[in-house]
Amino acid sequence: MVLIANKNKFRNDRFHLELPAKGENVDLVCKFISGIAGKMGFGDQHIYQIELIVDEACANVINHAYKNTSHLNPNIYLTVNKNDEKLEIAVADEGDGFDPENIKTPDMDAYQKNSLNGGLGLHLIQQFSDEVSFEMNPGVRNEVKMVKFLKVCSN
Repeated sequence: MVLIANKNKFRNDRFHLELPAKGENVDLVCKFISGIAGKMGFGDQHIYQIELIVDEACANVINHAYKNTSHLNPNIYLTVNKNDEKLEIAVADEGDGFDPENIKTPDMDAYQKNSLNGGLGLHLIQQFSDEVSFEMNPGVRNEVKMVKFLKVCSN
């Protein structure tokens, strides 16, 4: 695991975390993120939402990004930017990409009626983030960027 923290004079902090794409590392990432969010002033409900979106993004990397590759060192790359206004989290990988436009919004009634499991990751990320963007370059770098604004969460 590699952690790099950069501070500059504009009260922005930037952190980089690189770790193996393994399930046991997701809890570590979520605790790292929740600690940052708590110090920023996010409330418990929003910290839970932030943990959830990060957990889902990491789970997608672990379960899908490297599934069809023979990548020797499958890693999750996490970049966190924070300032007085927002928390920006980017989860990246070097595996298979996907087209976010091809991911359909799940029918939640059918989902609950049929007791389905899985398949809600992107939906949850989009529901609990204030902004979401995707950059896909399969085999090179795929990234989901999630933003949570502090002002929105304090109301």
